[in-house]
Amino acid sequence: MLMAHPAVLRNLIEQYDTLRILHAEDGSEEVRQRMDDIAYTLCVSTGTRDIDAALIAARFQLPGARPKDDSLLLA
Repeated sequence: MLMAHPAVLRNLIEQYDTLRILHAEDGSEEVRQRMDDIAYTLCVSTGTRDIDAALIAARFQLPGARPKDDSLLLA
């Protein structure tokens, strides 16, 4: 499986977190659609099927993640 560059993953995570805050504040359809787009991209980039798993997998692939600690992936 191809793996996304950590800089790309970090950017996607930051965008998703920002959009989640914006959606909580205003709930607009544009923000929701952008969240869905980012979620889809994260899922494709990490080989997962839902946003929660994608966020865990993406964070796990970032520099500084403990590569021997897979407890989050097994939960």
